[in-house]
Amino acid sequence: QITDNIDILRDDLNHPELIGNKLRKLKYNLERARELEHDTLLTFGGAYSNHILATSAAGRIYGFKTIGVVRGEELADAPRNHVLRKCEENGMKLIFINRENYRDKNLLSIQHIIGRPYIIPEGGTNRLALQGVAEILDAVPNKYDAICTPCGTGGTMAGLIQGTHDKKRKIEVVGFPVLKGGEFIQKELRSLLGTSTLAKTQWRLITNYHFGGYARTDEKLLDFIQKFQERYDIPLDPIYSGKMMYGVMHETWRDKKVLALHTGGYQTSATV
Repeated sequence: QITDNIDILRDDLNHPELIGNKLRKLKYNLERARELEHDTLLTFGGAYSNHILATSAAGRIYGFKTIGVVRGEELADAPRNHVLRKCEENGMKLIFINRENYRDKNLLSIQHIIGRPYIIPEGGTNRLALQGVAEILDAVPNKYDAICTPCGTGGTMAGLIQGTHDKKRKIEVVGFPVLKGGEFIQKELRSLLGTSTLAKTQWRLITNYHFGGYARTDEKLLDFIQKFQERYDIPLDPIYSGKMMYGVMHETWRDKKVLALHTGGYQTSATV
């Protein structure tokens, strides 16, 4: 409990390495890869991608070879940051491509490999990922009027919306985009879910807590994160859950009972 009407769901504690929504998104993709007899996972992301890091750890834990296609060919000869270093320690092969070719990453990545990799999209979001995210609602009592989540690519929010639809839950899904503007997220939600599912569920975006855009921050947010951890002993990251929690605490919820979903985002000592 954070306040009288705001609670936080510590989904970041669901696994020591595959933190929060990363485990949720990977769960059924790993099962499908095994069913199809793939021995290699291939995915994409930037140099600090939590998703690439989680995929490398999943490969080590569950016995898959892993390949990460990383945006930025100049990184190939540069010292590895802590994320990419840990990916390689987990056994992941890293392929660096320039930003222009990265836009066509599905085709280009296949040209670099031998065999039949199981391809997981950037950020880990696909239909199987939504299935895993939707299971979060199994741990959410009916007493809540709203569940709040940070939004990057929109996958976690889409999974929650799909879950409320399929499980016939009367709970509003509230997304806090960490990028400027909500148009991109709305487009992704329509692509993942379709307009029919969206029309039959309660959801909305609160778009004014991005602090300048993805990976952007300021002293106000950093001070909030520090004080939040000191008071509640809960770590927040400045990219995802920190921005959402700041927004949740500064919004007016009146008589609503609100659950804030801690999706992870930070890279703990277990992963770095």
